[in-house]
Amino acid sequence: MNIQSIAGYAVITKDPAASASLYKDALGLPLQVQDDYLFADKFPGSNHFGVWPLSMAAQACFGCDAWPADFPEPTSTIEFELGSPEEVVLAVEALKAQGQVFVHEAKQEPWGQTVARFVSPENVLIGLSYAAWLHES
Repeated sequence: MNIQSIAGYAVITKDPAASASLYKDALGLPLQVQDDYLFADKFPGSNHFGVWPLSMAAQACFGCDAWPADFPEPTSTIEFELGSPEEVVLAVEALKAQGQVFVHEAKQEPWGQTVARFVSPENVLIGLSYAAWLHES
């Protein structure tokens, strides 16, 4: 596995309005709005920073608006960028062989990113991902 960068980091919130008030209004971060999701691409020090509602995280991971009770509820997410979609699949296989349980294995999101996710011991939603636009010069 050859992790090239942190692909993105987002806090996961149950109260998007309060989080928007802090990150966008109080801290003045240059966040764009897409539905309830706030984000800044090419954020200094990271390729992406976001404020991700828990309901949207549940939709991305499980296809429903509520986070299932049998998985620890995450408070943040971090994605580690790999070199190709195939590397994501291979990383999943390698981690599964070591006993890692995945929320979902490699899949392509509607926006084109290939990602697999699991929950860390600290209840951080970890993504192994490939986003082609991060590899363009």
